[in-house]
Amino acid sequence: MLPLATPSAARGSEKERAAVMYRFSRAIYRELASEIVEGPTTAGTINNHERVLKACEAAIERLATDRHYFARPARSLFNDVRPYFPMSSQARVFQVIDRYIACADEFLSRQPMTGYDLAGNPLQCRATTRKGTPCQRMPLPHNGYCPSHQHLAETEQPQADEAALAAA
Repeated sequence: MLPLATPSAARGSEKERAAVMYRFSRAIYRELASEIVEGPTTAGTINNHERVLKACEAAIERLATDRHYFARPARSLFNDVRPYFPMSSQARVFQVIDRYIACADEFLSRQPMTGYDLAGNPLQCRATTRKGTPCQRMPLPHNGYCPSHQHLAETEQPQADEAALAAA
């Protein structure tokens, strides 16, 4: 059985994790900032640097809050930011993104399950009940389903294996 932290203690550790996740997105941006191509800007529009930074932060936030439904976070972030880089540096951009996303994912997988997400909201099982309402039980850390819904996780694995074979 996992030890559950109190809401105030969990929120303190969640704030620390949120700060670390913020560092991942900023590290991606800092490493790539010198290669961003400046486009025409008009008053009231955001520039390409800000767009890249926002995309990095959004990808890391989604990785932290919705890992189970974020299949290819590195590719998703790369597709969001690639228009802001010259063709000659796109291979390097993908390598940087892939490296930092892998580090962030590894960091998240090593974190203890406290029962709260980075925003301090209680975690819930990914399944829905027979009535169609979200399951309110605490999920297990390895797949996001509560003990009552583990059978749903087992059905996802064969589908993932089939998709991997089809892509190969």
